[in-house]
Amino acid sequence: MFIQPASRLGNVEEYYFSRKLKEIAAMRAAGMEVINLGIGSPDLPPSPSVIQVLQEEAAKKNSHKYQGYTGLLELREAFSASYKKWYGVELNPDNEVLPLMGSKEGIMHISMTYLEAGDEVLIPNPGYPTYSAVAKLTGATSREYLLSAENNWLPDLAALAKEDLSKVKMMWVNYPHMPTGAKADKGFFKELIAFAKAHKILICNDNPYSFILNDQYLSLLSVDGAKEVALELNSLSKSHNMAGWRVGVLAGKEDYVQTVLRFKSNMDSGMFRPVQLAAAKALTLGNGWFDSLNAVYKKRQRFAYDLLSRLGCRYVKNVGGMFVWARIPKYYKNGFNLSNKLLEKSHVFITPGGIFGSQGDNYVRISLCSKEEDFMKAQEKLNAFFR
Repeated sequence: MFIQPASRLGNVEEYYFSRKLKEIAAMRAAGMEVINLGIGSPDLPPSPSVIQVLQEEAAKKNSHKYQGYTGLLELREAFSASYKKWYGVELNPDNEVLPLMGSKEGIMHISMTYLEAGDEVLIPNPGYPTYSAVAKLTGATSREYLLSAENNWLPDLAALAKEDLSKVKMMWVNYPHMPTGAKADKGFFKELIAFAKAHKILICNDNPYSFILNDQYLSLLSVDGAKEVALELNSLSKSHNMAGWRVGVLAGKEDYVQTVLRFKSNMDSGMFRPVQLAAAKALTLGNGWFDSLNAVYKKRQRFAYDLLSRLGCRYVKNVGGMFVWARIPKYYKNGFNLSNKLLEKSHVFITPGGIFGSQGDNYVRISLCSKEEDFMKAQEKLNAFFR
């Protein structure tokens, strides 16, 4: 007997990386050494000072109760101070900051709060697959907007403005961009806010990569008037090596944030108190932390460039985030073809760009979340690929 799932699942599939990790695990169980250069899960630890706070707070008897739905004041104040320090954005910690169990959770909360059947949402192609998957779950219609290298992976707002946007309620943007690493500047963000106001669209900027290999920290909310039409998600996963801790934040105007809270408060019962206090500590880390983190990623970048060059791929160096995005030679047909052959013949996994949308079909992506030794092993394993 099989009980049919709800129709809302439709053609929503298991996340690509979830399926791929199973395949890699099976290969390793069969005795194969597989080098995984595909997934952006930081392998470096958080600051020792952050771990110390977690340990100290977890040892206290009063730390294990349910917590409030809005997060600890200490954490909200820390996020507010961080936004002021790094982005020049004023946020009221009482009502414009909502801690999340990771920013991925926030994508669901925002979408379920504002989207329903009949609505349309603008989704970047290439872009984070979760935007599209969550839109399907809400019943809304996804409308892709195409990004290209020729336009520095920025949307053509003038072209979009000529389309019928009457049903578009929301638009996802993500800069520094995943998967390409492309950066946006404040000039573009000003144009984006003007576009949103003209067409009455809520802009949601997913901003977890601003501190990684990026010399200009920028928030969409730093644009005058942005809070009227924009929300921003941020996360400690990449910037503070806390991916498994699941700590993120939703920032924006009180009306929007508190409306999202109405949905979120029905989905969880608060975040573990010691994790929140440790996250607040992480948000006080200064330039020295980011400098040391980025120095490691800079070294790894060079190994990624060497590997991609050996495969005949072309890449742009002046990008942000913890990935290298590269165009494949035509003889590989597409990124899936190259990725699958590389895994099969050399037991090295890199991500096919097509999982991020059709605009990524001719690309692959390498993560910088592997040790230098792994990159060197991957180079050795490429010998089997060229036999």
